[in-house]
Amino acid sequence: MTRSVLFDTETTGLEPHLGHRIIEIAAVELLNDLPTGKHFHALIDPEREIPTDATRVHGLTIAHLVGKPRFRGVVEELLAFFGDDPLVAHNAPFDFAFLNREFGLLGLPSLDPTRMIDTLMMAKARFPGLPNSLDSLCRRLSIDLTARTTHNALLDCWLLAEVYVELTGGRQRGFSLGIETTSAPLITYTHSAVRMARLVIPTVLEKAAHAELVTRLREPLWETAA
Repeated sequence: MTRSVLFDTETTGLEPHLGHRIIEIAAVELLNDLPTGKHFHALIDPEREIPTDATRVHGLTIAHLVGKPRFRGVVEELLAFFGDDPLVAHNAPFDFAFLNREFGLLGLPSLDPTRMIDTLMMAKARFPGLPNSLDSLCRRLSIDLTARTTHNALLDCWLLAEVYVELTGGRQRGFSLGIETTSAPLITYTHSAVRMARLVIPTVLEKAAHAELVTRLREPLWETAA
């Protein structure tokens, strides 16, 4: 199975080269582009003040980060979670720039840009000329936004995971009348929790009953010539 990681950051501002820092980072694991439920999350002491304009976006003040680790304290766990897999983010160049700035301050190498998957670019290709913020995409794709009163890196990851499933055709995955060769769980989300559902393989008797039912159908659509 192909593994990738979807992630999001919250920051003190928009310009890493002007000294703005990451204050929150979250990531979720994807297998074959579908979330597994495994995730990473950390609040981070940015070692600087948080401007009021930034707080209006994510709701975090420096008081929320008292006692939280600095970036150097979470980087090892973060990199272990990232592994060497592709990295998915909405407006990914923004998040890559902030991470690379943090890595550079610690003397660590930058992320390989070939690992980047930008869901904003995917959305623009699918919905040209329309607003493609995370909120806009959730509304367009009928994804529940009631829990999103401010930006929150972990919640945004769960929401973006649902958007990503839509952008990659994920709701159609696993729908097959053939034989399923994997017992991997299917995943659905309630934003704060993950529900696991196992694929059900019909028994021989169930298949026979289905076949008998089909013989009683008048001109089944799948047997009608195009």
